[in-house]
Amino acid sequence: MIVAAALVSCTQASSGGGPGADVPAASADPAAADRARIAEDTENADQAEREAAAEEPTAAPTPGPALVRDAFATLQATLDDTCTPGAGDCAYFLGRVTRELTELDESMRADDKGPGHFKQPLADMKVLFDKLGDDRSEAHLEKYFSEIVGTRDGINTWMQDHPDDYR
Repeated sequence: MIVAAALVSCTQASSGGGPGADVPAASADPAAADRARIAEDTENADQAEREAAAEEPTAAPTPGPALVRDAFATLQATLDDTCTPGAGDCAYFLGRVTRELTELDESMRADDKGPGHFKQPLADMKVLFDKLGDDRSEAHLEKYFSEIVGTRDGINTWMQDHPDDYR
């Protein structure tokens, strides 16, 4: 009986039935086996790339400058604020106004109407930024307190005469 079972097992393996029947026989041509392996590896790599691309979230575009009306609104929010130079309470206020002016400058330059439409406020901000340079320390900003507040107020007046730019 054991001999019969072994004989049946050998017969199934040699005839394509039984365990391992779905495994392809080794090719007599080694180059053909290499080509098949390379093709399979390439197909797997391509499939992996497609799957990875499908899983990657698309990168959200980085937002550009705020709209002029939005940038102006945040600058306007500083109109009732002030500080007393030398009293130690100007760092936040002057830093904020300077930052709001910088953002408004960027918005006006990027606006569809073009920088030519905003010629006066852009010129006023350029004069201020040239004076300030890169130094945003409290002492330096306090030195230019009048220029910073004056530029803010002048731009507010200009914008009030151009309501289509902020409504």
